[in-house]
Amino acid sequence: MSGRDENSNKIAASIEISPKQAIESSDLPGLFPDGVRVYVTDVGSDPTATLVEAAKRVRDLGYVPVPHIAARRLTTTAAFEERIRALTEEVGVNEVLIIGGGLDKPTGDFASTMTVLETGMLERFGIKEIGVAGHPEGSPDFSEDTAYEALRLKQTFGEQSGIKVRIVTQFGFDPDQAIKWAMGLKEHGVELPIHLGVAGPAKTTTLIKYAAMCGVGNSVNFLRKHSRSLVTLATSHSPESVVGPIEQHVIETPASPIKQIHVFPFGGIKKAAHWLEERGSWPTERQNVSMYTL
Repeated sequence: MSGRDENSNKIAASIEISPKQAIESSDLPGLFPDGVRVYVTDVGSDPTATLVEAAKRVRDLGYVPVPHIAARRLTTTAAFEERIRALTEEVGVNEVLIIGGGLDKPTGDFASTMTVLETGMLERFGIKEIGVAGHPEGSPDFSEDTAYEALRLKQTFGEQSGIKVRIVTQFGFDPDQAIKWAMGLKEHGVELPIHLGVAGPAKTTTLIKYAAMCGVGNSVNFLRKHSRSLVTLATSHSPESVVGPIEQHVIETPASPIKQIHVFPFGGIKKAAHWLEERGSWPTERQNVSMYTL
């Protein structure tokens, strides 16, 4: 299914929040339309019980919880099994995002996303769809060839397991580079749907900080190049400069693997949600998750 609202030609969106926001935010009820994917982040500091509580509240508010599973931050295979069992049996989760986890050395039994996939537990506990990481600007942690091979392996996993696999990318600020990367994946044997990461509305200084923290070096340079004055740095960056060209590309290129955007709400979830509503990336009427399928 298309990643656009057919009535408005606006690209659809998902968003992510922290477990603390999921559990405690008074803004969350009614903030997003029913059926929107809401990713619940995991930086390795929250116990399974907290992630389950967060996913439950997301579900109870009418959204689709997509918990992160950070491979290198997992401890034991038994602990991973406990987490997947709790998320699926207690919450009804059937989608997860599997990422490496950003550590140089694994905390426990899992060195990579593939070592998580190879356990067979996702199939065993009824996971139907997974997101895996993509890096349109590359990564300081591995080569391009390594990245392509990893995506091919994950694509093969999906074909063999019957689980739908999509790529959910790191955020960036150069739409031309993101489009070029997405369109070039097929040449490397990767034909997975892509949800492109974009930063929501936030101060430029905030975005530079997060880009540096996440190792998105080219984005730091891109932002600085386009923020030449202190006045500009102190103002908010509009995501439209990124999303507009991506949306136009998707409209003009029916075969594009880019299916929707995934929003990192660095300036706050309320501000990001209102921006998405104003631009029409939320549907005008609340509806079920079919709008947001691959």
